[in-house]
Amino acid sequence: MSQVYSSLNPSEILRQKRDGQELSAEQWKQFIQDYTSSKIADYQMSALLMAGFINGLSSKETAALTDAMLYSGDVLDFGDTPTIDKHSTGGVGDKTSFILAPLASACGVHVPMMAGRGLGHTGGTIDKIESIKGFKVDLPLDEFKKQVIEEKLCLIGQTSQIAPADKKIYALRDVTATVESIPFITASIMSKKLAEGASGIVMDVKTGNGAFMAKKSDAKALAKSLIKTAKRFDKKMLAFITDMSQPLGTHIGNSLEMIESIETLKNKGPKDLTQLSLKLAGAMIFLAGKAKTKESGTKKAKKVLESGAALEEFRKLIKLQGGDVAVIDDYSKFPLATHKTIVKASKTGQVHSFKTRAIGLHCVELGGGRKISSDSIDHAVGLVVHKKIGDKVKEGENLVTIYHHKKQQSLAEQIAKSLTENDILIKKSVSKIPELVWEVLS
Repeated sequence: MSQVYSSLNPSEILRQKRDGQELSAEQWKQFIQDYTSSKIADYQMSALLMAGFINGLSSKETAALTDAMLYSGDVLDFGDTPTIDKHSTGGVGDKTSFILAPLASACGVHVPMMAGRGLGHTGGTIDKIESIKGFKVDLPLDEFKKQVIEEKLCLIGQTSQIAPADKKIYALRDVTATVESIPFITASIMSKKLAEGASGIVMDVKTGNGAFMAKKSDAKALAKSLIKTAKRFDKKMLAFITDMSQPLGTHIGNSLEMIESIETLKNKGPKDLTQLSLKLAGAMIFLAGKAKTKESGTKKAKKVLESGAALEEFRKLIKLQGGDVAVIDDYSKFPLATHKTIVKASKTGQVHSFKTRAIGLHCVELGGGRKISSDSIDHAVGLVVHKKIGDKVKEGENLVTIYHHKKQQSLAEQIAKSLTENDILIKKSVSKIPELVWEVLS
C-alpha cells in the first residue's frame, strides 16, 4: 500500500522522534518554520524538545536544526570588518561579558554582542544589563550594525529578526527541563552567533555542579560540537572549558553582578572573575588578529584594564545605548533590596564545596530569575558569597549575605538554613582547589 500521510505532518514528526528515529533535514526545517510562524503550538514544540532530549539527535540532525534556526530570520554581514563575539554556556555569577567586551574593544576588536535572558538556574546577560536604568537592549539591526562598525561595541537582546526560532525555543527549553542537551545547546548558540555575523567566536563552556554540562566529558563533547559547527561555516573559534563548581566571583543577582562587573573594570574585582575575563578577552584579541597569540592578547587586555581604558569603553557603551552612566560612580543608582540576612558559618574549617546550582536556584526563588517564561525579573535581589573553595572560615563568620525585600524575610531564612545545612560544605581541610580553566580547544 502506498503512503498516504505526509512525513512533514507535525504529529508524524513527533511520533518518529518519540520512537527514536532520525528526522530528515526537511522535517526539521518544516517543523521549525511552522513553529516560528505559530502554525505549530508550544505544546507540540515542547513534545519535540522532550523527545529529542530523551532520544538524542544525530550529528546530521544537529546540523539540520542549527540551519533551520539560523535561517529562520535575517543573517547579518559586517563585510570586511572582522567581528569577534564570546558566548558562555551559563553559570552562577557568570558576568564576564560586561568585562571582556570592553577589554576587547579597548584593544581595537569589533564586538557584536547579541545576548539572551536567564535560562534555568543561570542569570541572563540582558536581564543583568537592564539593571541600568534606561539601557536600551532592543536596538534595530541597522543601528546595531552601525554601532559595532563605528564604535566597536554594541550589546542587544535577541531580536525577532535574528534567529527568531531560537528566541521562541530558548524560552520554552527554560521551562520544560530540556536545557542540558548538547544538540539543542549547539543549535541555539550557533544559530544566534552565525546570524549575528561574527567572524570569530570565543566559547566559554562551563563544567561543574553549577553548569548545564556538569561532567567535564560532556563539556568537552559540547565544545567539540560547537567547533565542528563553526568550521562548517568557516568561522574561527576557540573553546575554553572552565570551572563552575562554585559561583564565579562573589555576587549573584542582576544588580549585584553589574556592580561587581564595574568593580572588576576598576581593577578591584575578585581574582577568579578578573583572570577569566582577561583570558577570554585575550583570545578575542588574538582571533581578531590584534595579537600573535592568545597569551599576548591577555597581556594587552591587562594593560587596558589597568589603564582604565576598558572602563571608559563600558561607560561609552552605557551612554550610547541610553543608560544612566552615573551608575559607574554611584552604585546607589542600581535597584538593590534594602533588607539583608547574614548567613554565618556553623563551624570552623575550610570551604570544601558548593552546591552551585542550588545557589542559583535560590536567586531564582527570590525573583532574580524566572520559573515560567512570562515571569518578570527582580533586579534588586540576590546573594553575595564571602568565601570561596579553600578559604579558611571561623564559626560565626559571615558566609553569605542575602539581599531581599521585607516581605521575603521568611524565604530568606529558609534559604539561609539551606545554605548552611546543605549548599556550602565546610571541612577541616581542603586538598584541591579547582582549576579555573581546564582546557582550551580549537
